[in-house]
Amino acid sequence: MDVQLTSDDQLILMHDTRLDRTTDVEEVFPNRAPYDVGDFTLAEIRRLDAGSSFDDAFAGEPVPLLSQALNRLKKHRMNLLLEVKEPSRYPGIENRIADELARHPYWLMPNAPDQPSRLVVQSFDWESTELSKGILPAVPHALLGRVPEERIPEFDWAHMINPNHTTVDADYVDRVHDAGLEIMPYTINDTQVMGRVLEMGVDGFITDYPDRGQKAIEEFLDSTTAAREPESESVGAPAGD
Repeated sequence: MDVQLTSDDQLILMHDTRLDRTTDVEEVFPNRAPYDVGDFTLAEIRRLDAGSSFDDAFAGEPVPLLSQALNRLKKHRMNLLLEVKEPSRYPGIENRIADELARHPYWLMPNAPDQPSRLVVQSFDWESTELSKGILPAVPHALLGRVPEERIPEFDWAHMINPNHTTVDADYVDRVHDAGLEIMPYTINDTQVMGRVLEMGVDGFITDYPDRGQKAIEEFLDSTTAAREPESESVGAPAGD
């Protein structure tokens, strides 16, 4: 999920830095172009229809708050990969996110050691990511984008490197693992590509279709299990004298 900041410093979930592609902002607020998220208050954004652009079944669905998402995900016992979207547009957003998480302490507790991270904060802005890590030292943080091999050791404070899947191969995955980090490439919606990156040894991947992703992982695990099973020995009658 992508988090951004309104003009009155409220945290909302929105992928685009503009509101016009996925909401009816042009109808509700004509003459407010370019419709940047940061130019609108929360009250204004909550007036928008953020569902109809996806399907008529979602007509009237408002832009969600981060706090609402945290509550809903906790209810369903789901983990969260939270992207801070273009933080340079929103000075101080790292502190605002930390404050919100403090009001939801469930998200600051780690999962069991054999479970995936409950929360990972990531961004393409690596300076912002490091700043956030300093504010939330117990929360794993990830670098979006491909970190050059020679620079990977610089980011020993990070938990993951999550590059575009088209920019990596098995050797790069090994380099990330050798540095003690995990790797989850983005954004993979083709099941064949999912299988290909799983064969590289990645720890997971980012997709718009989790149902496809789960199926691809199940098929990959089934195939690797089958490959590890020893062939059954042939059994014949004992040799005669």
